[in-house]
Amino acid sequence: MKLTPRQQAFLDKLFDLYREFNGPVHYSVVAERLGVNKFSAYDMLKLLEKKGVAASSYVLGEDHAGPGRSMVVFYPTHQAAKFLTQLRHEVLGSDEWHYARERLLQRLRDTQESNYAEAVREILGRLPDVKTPLMYCTEMIGVILLNLAYASKQGGDLISHRVLTSLTARDEVGLGTLAGFSLGSIMSHPVVDSPLISRLISHTKKFQTYLGELSEESINRLNTFLQDALNAFEG
Repeated sequence: MKLTPRQQAFLDKLFDLYREFNGPVHYSVVAERLGVNKFSAYDMLKLLEKKGVAASSYVLGEDHAGPGRSMVVFYPTHQAAKFLTQLRHEVLGSDEWHYARERLLQRLRDTQESNYAEAVREILGRLPDVKTPLMYCTEMIGVILLNLAYASKQGGDLISHRVLTSLTARDEVGLGTLAGFSLGSIMSHPVVDSPLISRLISHTKKFQTYLGELSEESINRLNTFLQDALNAFEG
């Protein structure tokens, strides 16, 4: 789920108003509370509706006792609640994430070529205890890079920083592509570790699902971490 800061602000306000009024609200109320033009508010809420985090319906105005002109009202969806909850978890867990990030970077720096597979198993072993999608994806980037390094070492040539960087774009698509490339690399190895591959497949699927749920800010964090992790390998 990708929302810009402005879109997040509208969704937050819609959520607050929905709880305040205990039901759907007219877009003009959202506009008034945010200090924007009501037509801009309507357009933004319709955009949020397309993204699946808002929905609309038509109701008669309170001053209409009988048939009359209906008006459009908006309310947040279940997906909106899930998104905002995840976003708050990311913010509240920021300090914990920075600690985990530094710990993982140090693990990558300290890992010798002969221990790549061991490090992969170590990180995979703690993934079931990881509580948030952002933390999970951060750990998985470590797994992906270690796995790529292990697979390329078996082929006699470590994949360079430049090559890995070229495989990724600065969004979740690039991170998902890197995960798929990592999985394909180990599966094509002559000596196949079936239990390890089974675990990697399961966690890669979960990683790619979580990427689609993270905010734009969290995806940017992951991309920055990826570059730092690549530098840790090069260093």
